[in-house]
Amino acid sequence: MDFSSSSSTVTTTVTTVAAATTVVSKCRVYPSQTSAMDDLKLSVSDLPMLSCHYIQKGVLLPQPPFPIQSLVSLLKLSLSLSLSLFPPLAGRLSTDSSGHFLISCNDEGVDLIHASAVDLLVADLLSPSRVPERFKSFFPMDRTVSYRGHWEPIVAVQVTELRDGVFIGCAANHAVVDGTSFWNFFNTFAEVSRIGERRFSKVPDFCRESVLISKAVLKIPEGGPRVTFDEDEPLSERIFSFSREAILRLKAKANDKKWSESDDGDFNAGEIMGKQMHDPHVTSSNEKLTPSFLQSWFAKPRGGTGTRVETVEISSFQALCALLWRSVTRARKLPSSKTTTFRMAVNCRHRLEPLLDAHYFGNAIQSTPTHAAAGEVLSRDLRWCAERLNRSVAAHGDAAVRGAVKEWEREPRLFPLGNADGASMTMGSSPRFPMYENDFGWGRPVAIRSGKANKFDGKISAFPGREGGGSVDLEVVLAPETMDGIECDSEFMQYASQC
Repeated sequence: MDFSSSSSTVTTTVTTVAAATTVVSKCRVYPSQTSAMDDLKLSVSDLPMLSCHYIQKGVLLPQPPFPIQSLVSLLKLSLSLSLSLFPPLAGRLSTDSSGHFLISCNDEGVDLIHASAVDLLVADLLSPSRVPERFKSFFPMDRTVSYRGHWEPIVAVQVTELRDGVFIGCAANHAVVDGTSFWNFFNTFAEVSRIGERRFSKVPDFCRESVLISKAVLKIPEGGPRVTFDEDEPLSERIFSFSREAILRLKAKANDKKWSESDDGDFNAGEIMGKQMHDPHVTSSNEKLTPSFLQSWFAKPRGGTGTRVETVEISSFQALCALLWRSVTRARKLPSSKTTTFRMAVNCRHRLEPLLDAHYFGNAIQSTPTHAAAGEVLSRDLRWCAERLNRSVAAHGDAAVRGAVKEWEREPRLFPLGNADGASMTMGSSPRFPMYENDFGWGRPVAIRSGKANKFDGKISAFPGREGGGSVDLEVVLAPETMDGIECDSEFMQYASQC
């Protein structure tokens, strides 16, 4: 790829972002081709996110085999090419005369920032047990609320030079993309950088003809929306890693089965119904996994010929969520009568009839809460908690998605993200997202990290483990005293290890 060409104009600055992290330059990057796409209407899943921060995710990479200025030039060119494949990301939000929110694909461009933190080694960032604050300075658009996409770029990218590596962080408007759309764009950006061509690996679908597109009007409070949690609350953040073996042991325990090293962790329909499902799948018998098939599958008794009949198979992810639910509830020392909530974001693409395209562009997620008294969460076993999570996910089919849309249309509102009662947890992201497939041309990421966006006591994000094979990393954000508690929780720590 020719590093010398670029469609952007550079404005160089030298600004302190955080201790020892400085901005070297900032430029606006425009799509390599003029957009011909019409305005896209924000959906019922997009609109509530206008009060959320921009998504901030990025990859920690080894040192590239060429100078940092060549890397910056490469990223400018590949970002420009990638934007022509995702025209909405180079646009701005707008509001029409009826009060409906739109994405205007007007080619106003995105920001690319070159920053320096050459006092840091990759090992410095990965060795502490808790995530260093310095990671927060590797992302643009800090604390930016998605509503500001009316006048701020919808996407911004920052490349931060380390002494022996680089970090490429991306911020994207959460009213425009969810995790599926975010990683489709980021994967494309990396692929274009690596191979030097404009192409789609996963063609985004920009259709706006589903039940998610509504005539309802969302009223924005005077002064614009604000996040619904305390941005300055003291928090601790840690990455807990779960190996394939630990995950299989945990899944076996949740299903009351004896685990052995010969267990191959068969991928069954119960596993597919876990939170990590993001693409249409086919069963071993080649039956299409439509919402109606999945609902009928869960209605069937499962198990052998013994006296106990198991009605559900707990997925590995549901078992992991149940383990975390129990451990955090124990560490919080809640009264036994206090209602706890474990909230999961579910992908609606495969739950609607007819199905949305697997690469539908935009938000296609809904929140599914599971409630239980703290006393029950702690006095019952792992399976009891996992079964409740399983039922909540399994019940969220076409009818539930449509019901949630109608409920929102009766009372359009912004999403109340946070932990207002001190007894809630929210699981986001997914170990199924292709985060480690982001090779920009000199190797896979060393680690995946996120910024400060949308973090509060009880916010959990699931990432795939770098070693693959079903391993999972959990990014856990808790009040400091709660984090101290789960780090000493024997049930939790027998499965977890430091990332």
